[in-house]
Amino acid sequence: MKRILVTGGAGFIGSHLCKRLLKEGNEVICLDNYFTGSKKNIVPLMENPYFELIRHDVTNPFMIEVDEIYNLACPASPVHYQYNAIKTIKTSVMGAINMLGLAKRVKAKVLQASTSEVYGDPEVHPQTETYWGNVNPIGPRSCYDEGKRCAETLFMDYHHQNNVDVKIVRIFNTYGPNMNPDDGRVVSNFIVQALKGEDITIFGNGQQTRSFQYVDDLVEGMVRMMATENFTGPVNIGNQNEFTMLELAEAVLDLTGSTSKLSFKSLPQDDPKQRQPDISLAKKELNGWEPRIELREGLYKTIQYFDALLGQKRKALT
Repeated sequence: MKRILVTGGAGFIGSHLCKRLLKEGNEVICLDNYFTGSKKNIVPLMENPYFELIRHDVTNPFMIEVDEIYNLACPASPVHYQYNAIKTIKTSVMGAINMLGLAKRVKAKVLQASTSEVYGDPEVHPQTETYWGNVNPIGPRSCYDEGKRCAETLFMDYHHQNNVDVKIVRIFNTYGPNMNPDDGRVVSNFIVQALKGEDITIFGNGQQTRSFQYVDDLVEGMVRMMATENFTGPVNIGNQNEFTMLELAEAVLDLTGSTSKLSFKSLPQDDPKQRQPDISLAKKELNGWEPRIELREGLYKTIQYFDALLGQKRKALT
């Protein structure tokens, strides 16, 4: 049994990771300040005697004895990370410093949940880990993009200077149950709008692309990354299959049976026009890892989650 700390553990991805780590027989300490995380995501885990929940903000130091640290704490959707840009970059940078300091003291492995946003609006397609990115350092998305880039720098500096065992994963667009219905991300937006019978909002002409991975595939990649020896990354964790926003909207409409119409709006500043990972390195270093769940299968599971969630909210209002 390992003792594992998950920062941001009550969030969308963190809650799935905590569940997986508990299932493998570990003791899990979930750290969250509930800015975007939610207790309801981890309520099913509370009955497990090896699960511990602590309310804490990673911008403040934290002391504990653990074997591994997964550092996921940071708002990840534009709606949330732009709400308080200074707080966002503090979470990425100071959070990384605090978790790396903890890992150094207790000699723990520490994994940084980085992002495909480090590539910005890429001029290389698909994106490999050797690509340095095309990021606007002073735009509306910079607090997140540059905060994550700085965190990667800190992780590698702690590795080279202090011999901390670090792991860096660059997460591409991920979706699944436990997403916040108001987080502004495209999959949750489309599903919620379709289930409510509202117009589906598409920014730009809908031809910009993303590669969507189901959360279980991501968690598998993260767990495999933590288990590696003599490999720091960064490594892309995402789905290679590329879809336009229009294709995603059509799939959601088909699976929900919704009669919602498409509503086109102007593209936000610095919004990437293409995003697709090259996962050759992940396949090589993570014991043959690759995504298993196709888009329609994952969307169906996610739609079921949101349908139940919205149904509960409707009952609460009546």
